[in-house]
Amino acid sequence: MKKFLFTLVLLILPLGILAQHTYTLDECRNLALKQNKQLAIQQTQIDKATYDRKAAGTNYLPKVSLAAGYMLTSQEISLLSDDQKATLSNLGTNMTGNLSQAMMQIVQQHPELAPLVQQAGQLMPNVAGAVNGMGQSVVDALHTDTRNAVAGAVLLTQPLYMGGKIRAYNQITHYAEEIAQEKLRGGRQEVILQVDQAYWQVVSLANKERLAISYRDMLQQLNKDVEALIREGVATRANALNVSVKLNEAEMTLLKVQDGLTLARMLLCQICGLPLESSPQLAEEKMEDLSAVPMPLASADSLSWQWRPELRQLEKAVNIYDAKVQVQRSDFLPHLALMGGYATTYPSLVNGFEKRFRGIWNVGVTLKVPVWNWGEGRYKVRSARAEAQIARLNLDEAREKVQLQVSQSRLRANEAERKLRLSEHNLEQAEENLRVAQAGLKEGVVSTTDLLGAQTAWLQAHSERIDAQIDVMITRSMLDKALGRLGE
Repeated sequence: MKKFLFTLVLLILPLGILAQHTYTLDECRNLALKQNKQLAIQQTQIDKATYDRKAAGTNYLPKVSLAAGYMLTSQEISLLSDDQKATLSNLGTNMTGNLSQAMMQIVQQHPELAPLVQQAGQLMPNVAGAVNGMGQSVVDALHTDTRNAVAGAVLLTQPLYMGGKIRAYNQITHYAEEIAQEKLRGGRQEVILQVDQAYWQVVSLANKERLAISYRDMLQQLNKDVEALIREGVATRANALNVSVKLNEAEMTLLKVQDGLTLARMLLCQICGLPLESSPQLAEEKMEDLSAVPMPLASADSLSWQWRPELRQLEKAVNIYDAKVQVQRSDFLPHLALMGGYATTYPSLVNGFEKRFRGIWNVGVTLKVPVWNWGEGRYKVRSARAEAQIARLNLDEAREKVQLQVSQSRLRANEAERKLRLSEHNLEQAEENLRVAQAGLKEGVVSTTDLLGAQTAWLQAHSERIDAQIDVMITRSMLDKALGRLGE
């Protein structure tokens, strides 16, 4: 049993520690940044862009490739025709036949040479056979089995001049990587703003919960005081009913605030990646006066809005489209490359059709010069320039919108600070009014209705002050976001 209880305590303890931990705004921001899936995707996109940039950089370097092949042909490839083969195989026979005719003519013209010619004629068969053998050996020497051919090669290509295409592609991948980085920076700022809004919403509702409790307790005490005044004959039952109605309204308001606070905590947990049931405590939610909280300072630089991630992305997009103009132009400029390689074949092509692997190496340059393309290059370059101009116009429009957004955010921040000062002044008056009304009720110079009005004014003044304080926090974050400096 003791072991079971000990195990149960160990299981429950982490949840208790999680719930008891008090989170600061920075801690909530860091949790959200670590848990956000979209930021993880954007980080992966940066990795991809980096790999693309490195891959583009390899285009400056020589490329080495291997090639191999096997070919089976239906017939042999012969250097001699069938007539040539027959001629060589019967070369001796044909030659001796011609000699025999010539020897007969000699005998007819010179009968005295007949014995000598007869002796030579006896050697003709041997000579014919030997020459036929020599012709057949030539045919056999030129014969090879080419129906099975194998070839292999090592190829090297070194670009020398590609019309600026390689350099342009490297620029494009470099700008694409910077765009991915700016997307991540913009995504981080969006997440931070969401955290700030949810965080201060929880703080606001936590303060309003305490305010609602104080207001309810104040009405409960007033209800007791009115009951005593009724017994003394100073107050009426109608006064008691008015207080009771206000007390019920206070209970309902407290319930709504508590429900809203629960939902606000759940939203903050979802953004920060915490369990929804953890109910984290925040550093500022127990503070009586939020004016003591250090407020985030917005950048005073009037031009800092130029660092907005959205503008930085559009600027890099303009650079990409400018580089694409060069890419299109390069397709219609001369291309020069150094070529080299080594090739081997079986049967060998170097020394006849020798049945062995033998190879040769080669080196040279290739030049490609476009001559006529019916204006295709000019049209493509103009199209790329039009895209670059569109990107510039989008950038100009975005700058105007950002300037407007910054001006609006700065005005809202200044307005929030003015409202905070007014709310603090109104609160001082409401508290003084409530003190006078409470004292007047005891002295019998102030009615219950007047006191209820003073309490309602006190509640409203406190609520407005809380809203003003939270509004200052949020508008400062929004201004930093508009300036592109939130979280930096």
